[in-house]
Amino acid sequence: MIRRATVVAFIALTTLSLPALAQDAGTLKKIKDSGAATMGVRESSGGLSFTVGDGKFAGFHVELCQRALADVQKQLGMARLEIKYQPVTSQNRIPLMQNGTIDIECGSTTNNAARQKDVSFAATTFVEEVRIAVKANSGITTIGQLNGKNVATTTGTTSVQHLRKHERATGVDFKEVFGKDHADSFLLLESGRADAFVMDGQILAGNIAKSKNPADFKIVGEVLSVEPISIMLRKDDPAFKKAVDSSLAAMVKSGEMARIYDKWFMQPIPPTNTRIGLPASDATKAAWANPNDKPMEDYAKK
Repeated sequence: MIRRATVVAFIALTTLSLPALAQDAGTLKKIKDSGAATMGVRESSGGLSFTVGDGKFAGFHVELCQRALADVQKQLGMARLEIKYQPVTSQNRIPLMQNGTIDIECGSTTNNAARQKDVSFAATTFVEEVRIAVKANSGITTIGQLNGKNVATTTGTTSVQHLRKHERATGVDFKEVFGKDHADSFLLLESGRADAFVMDGQILAGNIAKSKNPADFKIVGEVLSVEPISIMLRKDDPAFKKAVDSSLAAMVKSGEMARIYDKWFMQPIPPTNTRIGLPASDATKAAWANPNDKPMEDYAKK
Protein backbone atom coordinates (compact mmCIF):
# COMPACT_ATOMS: atom_id res chain seq x y z
CA MET A 1 0.00 0.00 0.00
CA ILE A 2 1.27 3.48 -0.83
CA ARG A 3 1.35 5.60 2.30
CA ARG A 4 -0.96 8.56 2.64
CA ALA A 5 2.06 10.88 2.79
CA THR A 6 3.17 9.88 -0.69
CA VAL A 7 -0.30 10.56 -2.05
CA VAL A 8 -0.25 13.97 -0.41
CA ALA A 9 3.12 14.54 -2.08
CA PHE A 10 1.63 13.59 -5.44
CA ILE A 11 -1.21 16.08 -4.98
CA ALA A 12 1.21 18.76 -3.80
CA LEU A 13 3.21 18.31 -6.98
CA THR A 14 0.13 19.14 -9.03
CA THR A 15 -0.99 22.21 -7.11
CA LEU A 16 2.04 24.44 -6.58
CA SER A 17 2.20 27.77 -8.40
CA LEU A 18 -0.67 27.04 -10.78
CA PRO A 19 -3.14 29.59 -12.16
CA ALA A 20 -6.85 29.29 -11.64
CA LEU A 21 -8.84 27.44 -14.28
CA ALA A 22 -10.66 30.62 -15.24
CA GLN A 23 -7.37 32.28 -16.13
CA ASP A 24 -6.21 29.49 -18.42
CA ALA A 25 -6.42 29.87 -22.17
CA GLY A 26 -4.66 26.63 -23.06
CA THR A 27 -5.71 23.02 -23.58
CA LEU A 28 -8.60 23.08 -21.11
CA LYS A 29 -10.22 25.98 -22.95
CA LYS A 30 -9.54 24.31 -26.29
CA ILE A 31 -11.25 21.14 -25.07
CA LYS A 32 -14.23 22.98 -23.61
CA ASP A 33 -14.74 25.16 -26.69
CA SER A 34 -14.44 22.28 -29.17
CA GLY A 35 -16.15 19.56 -27.12
CA ALA A 36 -13.33 17.21 -28.08
CA ALA A 37 -9.83 16.12 -27.09
CA THR A 38 -7.32 14.47 -29.41
CA MET A 39 -5.20 11.72 -27.96
CA GLY A 40 -1.88 10.84 -29.61
CA VAL A 41 -1.50 7.06 -29.61
CA ARG A 42 1.04 4.51 -30.84
CA GLU A 43 0.27 1.49 -32.97
CA SER A 44 2.87 -0.89 -31.54
CA SER A 45 4.28 0.43 -28.24
CA GLY A 46 3.89 -2.81 -26.33
CA GLY A 47 1.42 -2.77 -23.43
CA LEU A 48 1.54 1.01 -23.18
CA SER A 49 -0.26 1.84 -26.42
CA PHE A 50 -1.24 -0.31 -29.40
CA THR A 51 -3.88 -0.72 -32.07
CA VAL A 52 -6.59 -3.35 -31.86
CA GLY A 53 -7.87 -2.55 -35.36
CA ASP A 54 -10.78 -0.54 -36.75
CA GLY A 55 -9.26 2.72 -35.49
CA LYS A 56 -9.35 1.57 -31.88
CA PHE A 57 -6.42 1.73 -29.47
CA ALA A 58 -5.68 0.24 -26.06
CA GLY A 59 -2.96 -0.12 -23.45
CA PHE A 60 -1.83 1.13 -20.04
CA HIS A 61 -1.16 4.72 -21.08
CA VAL A 62 -4.20 4.83 -23.35
CA GLU A 63 -6.46 3.86 -20.45
CA LEU A 64 -4.75 6.30 -18.07
CA CYS A 65 -5.37 9.09 -20.59
CA GLN A 66 -8.98 8.05 -21.12
CA ARG A 67 -9.57 8.23 -17.38
CA ALA A 68 -7.73 11.55 -17.07
CA LEU A 69 -9.84 13.04 -19.86
CA ALA A 70 -13.01 11.76 -18.17
CA ASP A 71 -11.90 13.67 -15.06
CA VAL A 72 -11.23 16.76 -17.21
CA GLN A 73 -14.76 16.44 -18.60
CA LYS A 74 -16.15 16.49 -15.04
CA GLN A 75 -13.91 19.39 -14.06
CA LEU A 76 -15.13 21.44 -17.02
CA GLY A 77 -18.78 20.51 -16.42
CA MET A 78 -19.18 19.06 -19.90
CA ALA A 79 -22.12 16.78 -20.61
CA ARG A 80 -20.15 15.08 -23.40
CA LEU A 81 -16.53 14.88 -24.47
CA GLU A 82 -15.51 13.34 -27.76
CA ILE A 83 -12.12 11.62 -27.69
CA LYS A 84 -10.35 11.45 -31.02
CA TYR A 85 -7.43 9.11 -31.59
CA GLN A 86 -4.47 10.24 -33.70
CA PRO A 87 -1.74 7.69 -34.42
CA VAL A 88 1.70 9.24 -33.98
CA THR A 89 5.25 8.06 -34.59
CA SER A 90 8.55 8.61 -32.82
CA GLN A 91 9.35 11.24 -35.45
CA ASN A 92 6.16 13.33 -35.46
CA ARG A 93 4.81 13.08 -31.90
CA ILE A 94 6.50 16.26 -30.62
CA PRO A 95 5.67 18.44 -33.67
CA LEU A 96 2.04 17.28 -33.54
CA MET A 97 1.88 18.24 -29.88
CA GLN A 98 3.44 21.63 -30.53
CA ASN A 99 1.15 22.53 -33.43
CA GLY A 100 -2.04 21.56 -31.59
CA THR A 101 -2.92 18.46 -33.62
CA ILE A 102 -2.90 16.36 -30.45
CA ASP A 103 -3.73 17.49 -26.91
CA ILE A 104 -2.25 14.62 -24.91
CA GLU A 105 0.18 11.92 -26.03
CA CYS A 106 -0.37 8.49 -24.56
CA GLY A 107 2.40 6.31 -25.94
CA SER A 108 5.93 5.41 -24.90
CA THR A 109 7.76 8.73 -24.82
CA THR A 110 10.86 9.11 -22.68
CA ASN A 111 10.96 12.23 -20.55
CA ASN A 112 14.41 13.73 -21.11
CA ALA A 113 16.00 17.15 -20.73
CA ALA A 114 16.13 17.85 -24.46
CA ARG A 115 12.42 17.14 -24.93
CA GLN A 116 11.50 19.23 -21.90
CA LYS A 117 12.61 22.27 -23.91
CA ASP A 118 9.77 21.61 -26.36
CA VAL A 119 7.03 19.83 -24.41
CA SER A 120 5.90 19.04 -20.88
CA PHE A 121 5.31 15.72 -19.15
CA ALA A 122 2.85 14.43 -16.59
CA ALA A 123 4.20 12.70 -13.49
CA THR A 124 6.05 9.51 -14.46
CA THR A 125 3.84 6.45 -14.66
CA PHE A 126 6.29 3.87 -16.08
CA VAL A 127 10.06 3.44 -15.69
CA GLU A 128 11.66 1.55 -18.54
CA GLU A 129 14.88 -0.36 -19.11
CA VAL A 130 16.32 -0.31 -22.63
CA ARG A 131 17.41 -3.83 -23.65
CA ILE A 132 18.24 -5.95 -26.71
CA ALA A 133 15.98 -8.55 -28.38
CA VAL A 134 17.49 -11.29 -30.52
CA LYS A 135 16.45 -14.61 -32.01
CA ALA A 136 16.72 -17.32 -29.38
CA ASN A 137 19.06 -19.40 -31.54
CA SER A 138 21.35 -16.49 -32.43
CA GLY A 139 23.89 -17.14 -29.71
CA ILE A 140 23.95 -13.42 -28.91
CA THR A 141 23.86 -12.69 -25.18
CA THR A 142 25.96 -9.53 -24.76
CA ILE A 143 26.64 -6.17 -26.38
CA GLY A 144 30.11 -7.31 -27.45
CA GLN A 145 28.60 -9.96 -29.71
CA LEU A 146 26.91 -7.29 -31.83
CA ASN A 147 30.19 -6.53 -33.58
CA GLY A 148 29.64 -6.77 -37.34
CA LYS A 149 25.88 -7.25 -36.88
CA ASN A 150 22.84 -5.33 -38.10
CA VAL A 151 21.00 -3.68 -35.22
CA ALA A 152 17.40 -2.50 -35.70
CA THR A 153 15.94 0.55 -34.06
CA THR A 154 12.95 2.80 -34.67
CA THR A 155 13.48 6.11 -36.42
CA GLY A 156 13.22 9.02 -34.00
CA THR A 157 14.10 7.05 -30.85
CA THR A 158 17.20 7.26 -28.66
CA SER A 159 17.88 3.57 -28.00
CA VAL A 160 20.87 3.02 -30.29
CA GLN A 161 22.46 6.21 -28.95
CA HIS A 162 22.42 4.58 -25.52
CA LEU A 163 23.90 1.41 -26.99
CA ARG A 164 26.78 3.32 -28.59
CA LYS A 165 27.48 5.20 -25.34
CA HIS A 166 27.50 2.05 -23.20
CA GLU A 167 30.95 1.26 -21.80
CA ARG A 168 30.76 -2.31 -23.07
CA ALA A 169 30.09 -1.12 -26.62
CA THR A 170 33.61 0.33 -26.94
CA GLY A 171 35.14 -1.01 -30.15
CA VAL A 172 31.90 -2.72 -31.18
CA ASP A 173 31.13 -1.91 -34.82
CA PHE A 174 27.55 -2.57 -35.89
CA LYS A 175 25.28 -1.22 -38.61
CA GLU A 176 21.99 0.48 -37.79
CA VAL A 177 18.88 -0.45 -39.76
CA PHE A 178 15.75 1.61 -39.21
CA GLY A 179 12.09 0.70 -38.90
CA LYS A 180 9.43 3.36 -39.36
CA ASP A 181 7.68 2.17 -36.18
CA HIS A 182 8.25 -0.48 -33.54
CA ALA A 183 6.34 -3.18 -35.44
CA ASP A 184 8.47 -2.50 -38.52
CA SER A 185 11.66 -2.68 -36.44
CA PHE A 186 10.58 -6.01 -34.95
CA LEU A 187 9.83 -7.27 -38.46
CA LEU A 188 13.45 -6.50 -39.37
CA LEU A 189 14.52 -8.86 -36.58
CA GLU A 190 11.85 -11.44 -37.34
CA SER A 191 12.74 -11.58 -41.05
CA GLY A 192 16.48 -11.82 -40.43
CA ARG A 193 17.33 -8.40 -41.87
CA ALA A 194 18.52 -7.42 -38.40
CA ASP A 195 20.38 -9.51 -35.84
CA ALA A 196 19.08 -7.53 -32.87
CA PHE A 197 16.44 -4.95 -31.99
CA VAL A 198 17.34 -2.34 -29.37
CA MET A 199 14.37 -0.71 -27.63
CA ASP A 200 12.43 -0.30 -24.39
CA GLY A 201 12.12 -3.67 -22.71
CA GLN A 202 8.32 -3.63 -22.52
CA ILE A 203 8.06 -2.79 -26.24
CA LEU A 204 10.35 -5.72 -27.01
CA ALA A 205 8.30 -7.98 -24.70
CA GLY A 206 5.04 -6.82 -26.24
CA ASN A 207 6.15 -7.45 -29.81
CA ILE A 208 7.58 -10.84 -28.88
CA ALA A 209 4.32 -11.81 -27.15
CA LYS A 210 2.32 -10.92 -30.28
CA SER A 211 4.67 -12.68 -32.72
CA LYS A 212 3.81 -15.97 -34.44
CA ASN A 213 6.33 -17.90 -32.36
CA PRO A 214 7.27 -16.04 -29.15
CA ALA A 215 9.68 -18.79 -28.11
CA ASP A 216 11.85 -17.89 -31.11
CA PHE A 217 12.97 -14.65 -29.43
CA LYS A 218 14.55 -13.56 -26.17
CA ILE A 219 15.64 -10.36 -24.44
CA VAL A 220 19.33 -10.37 -23.56
CA GLY A 221 22.32 -8.28 -22.62
CA GLU A 222 23.05 -5.45 -20.27
CA VAL A 223 20.54 -2.75 -19.36
CA LEU A 224 21.47 0.15 -21.63
CA SER A 225 19.58 2.89 -19.81
CA VAL A 226 16.80 3.50 -17.32
CA GLU A 227 14.17 5.90 -18.63
CA PRO A 228 11.04 7.53 -17.19
CA ILE A 229 8.16 7.09 -19.65
CA SER A 230 5.43 9.69 -19.28
CA ILE A 231 2.26 11.07 -20.78
CA MET A 232 3.31 14.04 -22.91
CA LEU A 233 1.58 17.43 -22.77
CA ARG A 234 2.01 20.86 -24.32
CA LYS A 235 4.65 23.06 -22.77
CA ASP A 236 3.70 26.02 -20.56
CA ASP A 237 0.15 24.79 -19.90
CA PRO A 238 0.19 24.30 -16.10
CA ALA A 239 -3.60 24.12 -15.67
CA PHE A 240 -3.90 21.11 -17.98
CA LYS A 241 -0.87 19.46 -16.40
CA LYS A 242 -2.47 19.99 -13.00
CA ALA A 243 -5.68 18.34 -14.20
CA VAL A 244 -3.85 15.30 -15.61
CA ASP A 245 -1.52 14.92 -12.62
CA SER A 246 -4.45 15.22 -10.20
CA SER A 247 -6.26 12.44 -12.04
CA LEU A 248 -3.17 10.23 -11.89
CA ALA A 249 -2.86 11.02 -8.17
CA ALA A 250 -6.40 9.81 -7.60
CA MET A 251 -5.65 6.57 -9.45
CA VAL A 252 -2.59 5.99 -7.27
CA LYS A 253 -4.59 6.67 -4.09
CA SER A 254 -7.43 4.32 -5.03
CA GLY A 255 -5.14 1.53 -6.18
CA GLU A 256 -6.46 1.81 -9.73
CA MET A 257 -3.00 2.59 -11.10
CA ALA A 258 -1.69 -0.80 -10.02
CA ARG A 259 -4.84 -2.59 -11.18
CA ILE A 260 -4.73 -0.95 -14.61
CA TYR A 261 -1.06 -1.89 -14.92
CA ASP A 262 -1.86 -5.50 -14.06
CA LYS A 263 -4.64 -5.52 -16.68
CA TRP A 264 -2.30 -4.59 -19.53
CA PHE A 265 0.95 -6.29 -18.53
CA MET A 266 -0.02 -9.37 -16.53
CA GLN A 267 -3.31 -10.48 -18.10
CA PRO A 268 -4.07 -11.66 -21.67
CA ILE A 269 -4.68 -8.66 -23.91
CA PRO A 270 -6.16 -8.12 -27.38
CA PRO A 271 -5.97 -8.53 -30.26
CA THR A 272 -4.29 -11.95 -29.90
CA ASN A 273 -5.21 -12.64 -26.24
CA THR A 274 -1.54 -13.01 -25.30
CA ARG A 275 0.12 -12.07 -22.02
CA ILE A 276 3.17 -9.80 -21.88
CA GLY A 277 4.05 -11.00 -18.38
CA LEU A 278 5.98 -7.96 -17.12
CA PRO A 279 5.34 -7.16 -13.44
CA ALA A 280 5.64 -3.53 -12.36
CA SER A 281 9.29 -2.90 -11.51
CA ASP A 282 10.48 -1.45 -8.23
CA ALA A 283 11.43 1.72 -10.13
CA THR A 284 7.92 2.05 -11.55
CA LYS A 285 6.35 1.52 -8.12
CA ALA A 286 8.71 4.13 -6.67
CA ALA A 287 7.60 6.61 -9.35
CA TRP A 288 3.98 6.07 -8.33
CA ALA A 289 4.83 6.47 -4.64
CA ASN A 290 7.09 9.51 -5.10
CA PRO A 291 5.55 11.43 -8.00
CA ASN A 292 7.76 13.62 -10.12
CA ASP A 293 8.37 14.70 -13.70
CA LYS A 294 12.16 14.46 -13.51
CA PRO A 295 13.92 13.77 -16.82
CA MET A 296 15.95 10.69 -17.66
CA GLU A 297 19.20 12.47 -16.83
CA ASP A 298 18.21 12.53 -13.15
CA TYR A 299 17.90 8.75 -13.17
CA ALA A 300 21.49 8.41 -14.40
CA LYS A 301 22.90 10.38 -11.46
CA LYS A 302 24.67 8.27 -8.88
